[in-house]
Amino acid sequence: MKSDPNAPKRLALIASKGTLDWAYPPFILASAAAAMGWEVGVFFTFYGLTLLLKDNHPAVSPLGNPAMPMKMPFGPDGFQAINWPIPTALMAAPGFHALATTLMKQTFKNKGVASIPELRAICVESGVNMIACQLTIGVFGFKKEDFIPEATIGGAATFLEYAAEAEVQLFV
Repeated sequence: MKSDPNAPKRLALIASKGTLDWAYPPFILASAAAAMGWEVGVFFTFYGLTLLLKDNHPAVSPLGNPAMPMKMPFGPDGFQAINWPIPTALMAAPGFHALATTLMKQTFKNKGVASIPELRAICVESGVNMIACQLTIGVFGFKKEDFIPEATIGGAATFLEYAAEAEVQLFV
């Protein structure tokens, strides 16, 4: 463990998914821990790596996600409370992912939840160490300049050195 007992707590996260619904957990956890005075490092790998792109617009895919509620973020309260069962065939229809993404973003906005760009900016301002997986960058053909300038490029060993002294380690 840590050699300095007075050092702040440390959180190590691995973010491996880049859809809208999976973008929230690493940024919420990282920003909350940073606000509590913790050191935070997030390793963005595979599809989670896209969350560090300068131009990123995460979407949600209801297809293959049967637990996803489909509620409307507009209209009277009774209308908004209906859980709309969506047939799988409709989920695969052209434009449905865009519709689901728009509805989810509007729901978050209605509930006062920060957007992904806002949460990422909070993490940057809070000094969260956002590590872009070097292997994934090579596999997917990205370049360093594709990412926000605050991202650190590093491999698994970089993250493991950080995580080895973390009190909390999570894979999200």
